[in-house]
Amino acid sequence: MTLALEAAAKTVGGRVHIHPTSLELQKGTMNVLLGPTLSGKTTLMRLMAGLDRPTAGRVLWEGRDVTGERVQDRNVAMVYQQFINYPSMSVFENIASPLRLMGRSKAEIERAVARASEMMKLEGMLQRKPLELSGGQQQRCALARALVKEAGLVLLDEPLANLDYKLREELRVEIPKIFEESGSIFVYATTEPEEALLLGGNTATLWEGRITQFGPTPEVYRKPVDATTARAFSDPPMNFLKIAKTGNRLLFGGGQSLPASGKLKELADGRYMAGFRPNHLEVARHTPEAMVFTPTIDVTEITGSETFLHLEHHGEKWVGLIHGVHDLRHAQQIEVFLDPAHIYIFAEDGRLVVPASYAMAA
Repeated sequence: MTLALEAAAKTVGGRVHIHPTSLELQKGTMNVLLGPTLSGKTTLMRLMAGLDRPTAGRVLWEGRDVTGERVQDRNVAMVYQQFINYPSMSVFENIASPLRLMGRSKAEIERAVARASEMMKLEGMLQRKPLELSGGQQQRCALARALVKEAGLVLLDEPLANLDYKLREELRVEIPKIFEESGSIFVYATTEPEEALLLGGNTATLWEGRITQFGPTPEVYRKPVDATTARAFSDPPMNFLKIAKTGNRLLFGGGQSLPASGKLKELADGRYMAGFRPNHLEVARHTPEAMVFTPTIDVTEITGSETFLHLEHHGEKWVGLIHGVHDLRHAQQIEVFLDPAHIYIFAEDGRLVVPASYAMAA
């Protein structure tokens, strides 16, 4: 069982929503679409489902061209962030509705609804109407209905955004197991890199209607093919700094430099970009090799156990994600430290040249 897009594209009113995209998804796999708002995630899912028709290219299901086939004629289940339930039906009937359309027996329906409602923690609410439920409970009802359908393709568009933190964390672990056991192709859209990492499987990073990279989630995270992918797979986005390679040194400006050891020896002299994630900036030196920078604080945001530092360094805007609560003032200069092992090296056009941890490897 495979779903394949062959140079599928979508243009609306002369505006490109999805650039020509080729992608193949396999049976029983978890596939995350990761990108910021308006990057094309929902449009891409609608093309997969048959809710929209591509303006160019094809959609294939098990090798068969289904580009013009209606969504009603495809074995697809889809759940949106804005949940959809039948308000006049009980929770039980909402969950059971796909099975009734499929002509399943009463016993089969009862077993399936009982299993799905238990997984979604809805057992005591089956006789209620959706409007008698909280927003999170209504979303779980929609998820349960998708679960019982046993669709070959399951599309979830930010389905956990309206749930409370504890349940969201539980379902991030359980949902992949639930659907992968069924052998479905599972596609999950999110704006959160952390969620992609928790879900695992494969990740496709999207930026302005293009898939920039697709592969096993840890690989895409650790070795983004370019700076755009690195931005998409970092929250807050990856920080960048213009640097230069001259002889046996890598120059970071402000008197900061590194020896061109390991993979850096192979770099031609010239200009590059260094990239590093916000959580790798620190306000104390933890390794003797750490580089030190003295940016200026623009804004400090304290979020319980962490502090976001919005910094300016020679015209570059950085964000630091620092553990603990730090009382730091606007316009204050501060020393921040960066372990060279966490630095990515990109060419000026954005292509990854040396991934983090490889840069300093002997």
